[in-house]
Amino acid sequence: MRRLSLVVLLALCSVAPVLAQGARPTVPDSAGDPWWKHAVIYEIYPRSFQDTNRDGVGDLKGIASRLAYLHQLGVDAIWITPMYPSPQVDFGYDISDYEAIDPIYGTMGDFDDLMKVAKQQGIRVIMDLVLNHTSDQHPWFLQSRSSRTNPKRDWYIWHDPAPGGGPPNNWQSWFGHSAWTLDPTTGQYYYHYFYVQQPDLNWRNPEVKKAMYDVLRFWLDKGVSGFRMDAVSRLFEDPNLHDDPYLPGSNAFGDRNIQHKYTDDLPEIHDVFREIRKLVDSYPGHPVLISEADEPNIQGLARMYGHDDEIQLPMDFQIADANELSATKFRKLFQDVENNPAHGWPEFFFSNHDQPRQWDRYGDGTHNQQIAGLMAILELTARGTPQMYYGEEIGMRTTEPTRKEDVRDPEGITGWPKEKGRDGERTPMQWTAEAPNAGFSPAEVKTWLPVPESARTVNVATESAQPESLYNLYRRLLALRHTEPALIHGDYRPLNEDDPNVFSYMRQARVGDRTRKVVVALNMSNAIRTIRLQGSKAVGPGATGKILASNFEAAGSTQSLGEVKLPAFGGVVIGIQ
Repeated sequence: MRRLSLVVLLALCSVAPVLAQGARPTVPDSAGDPWWKHAVIYEIYPRSFQDTNRDGVGDLKGIASRLAYLHQLGVDAIWITPMYPSPQVDFGYDISDYEAIDPIYGTMGDFDDLMKVAKQQGIRVIMDLVLNHTSDQHPWFLQSRSSRTNPKRDWYIWHDPAPGGGPPNNWQSWFGHSAWTLDPTTGQYYYHYFYVQQPDLNWRNPEVKKAMYDVLRFWLDKGVSGFRMDAVSRLFEDPNLHDDPYLPGSNAFGDRNIQHKYTDDLPEIHDVFREIRKLVDSYPGHPVLISEADEPNIQGLARMYGHDDEIQLPMDFQIADANELSATKFRKLFQDVENNPAHGWPEFFFSNHDQPRQWDRYGDGTHNQQIAGLMAILELTARGTPQMYYGEEIGMRTTEPTRKEDVRDPEGITGWPKEKGRDGERTPMQWTAEAPNAGFSPAEVKTWLPVPESARTVNVATESAQPESLYNLYRRLLALRHTEPALIHGDYRPLNEDDPNVFSYMRQARVGDRTRKVVVALNMSNAIRTIRLQGSKAVGPGATGKILASNFEAAGSTQSLGEVKLPAFGGVVIGIQ
């Protein structure tokens, strides 16, 4: 085994006081609910979490070394973005072998060790699975493009040029330009919804289905607890090659905007979802399926659930991409998903590896710290499964490159300067204040992306010692999710529904002969607001409460519910007595 570097050991020691406070409770079984209904999921971008072999890139041993930290934080499951062998054109989302580990991250033995440590810490592991496409270096595609008669030719989407020459139709890739690339060896075009190096699989071919379902079985046999399925709404294309309709304007790459009518969200995807759900349900432990499908409205999201026989947790991009602090907007979005036509369980997130961090998207430049706490309360007290992004708990910032030569993300390389790519939200995790690498790598190592200057104050070691830090607010909220019945399995009831500034709601659960009630009030304005809850339909006259968590008030204080005064961007969680 490789030895942990001195910096890593010091970093681990720096958070030892936090870890020594005792383990948090495991996710309780609530009326036979599957584990994922009451779990907190934490996304890890493996390149950026912890480097243990001194190459400036995170690895599996690094993740394993930090699982005690995640357990103590209150995390129940980790979703690891792709760590399979890959040419890294799209940093792992171009897979060349679905049943192996890329050497940059370690070995399959390292993965097995990670699974053992995760089990010891009570943390489940969710794999990122790319079903839509492979790398152009995958053996399947190398065979497919070798000749028109190769047995794997029909594993991908191949078509002759248009009658007058050129691509078969007007389909565009997600990143702009034609979604068709000519293969001079065979004289046909292959289709790729994303990069040229990511050819789409032909999901109408039963052999492709079987091969991909075998991949799921491979990882389920290793004990993983489910899959986050990438780009699943793009599995099928119109076999008749109808042109997509154009929309007004052009995109950042200079191409005409296009509606992906014939290349996205075709009804056949639901047949695949049902088959995959049946497959994972055949394994013990309630494996979960999480889908990345940025549906345009609640009706589209609801279809992902099927009749409780498809996706258990479709990622809710409507809430994730609200991108403005509006009590009215959030109230409607939460009410929509609460009353979704499929009666499916919600899944919430605000940041991930593809979008700027919530600190920057919701911050106003003056109250960012307060707003970060407000968003934490919203994410972790709502009825549903919350999904965090690494570093969110300490308030990591988006740090975009300022020079094109520093860009690593191909999206930024192609679209510069209008599109700077996704490097800004993928910078290394900030464990300590130690310059220059914040405990992610030894000081003498050049990290794959630079560690932001903010790491001097924004890091786990510093914030763990500050009782009122964002990190400790997250810890309080996550502890409440594991101990407070109203937040574990309580229903959701909106309060003060006409208030344009404060989004408030109640979580309520029956425990024996008593009813547990928790009120959440979130001031989404930059002025002091006062709300009155006493005497409302949810809170009886004379009721008082105890502050369970807040971004402006110490926990434990008594709070009258006659009037609740909230500072600018103040948020509070009140247990009703």
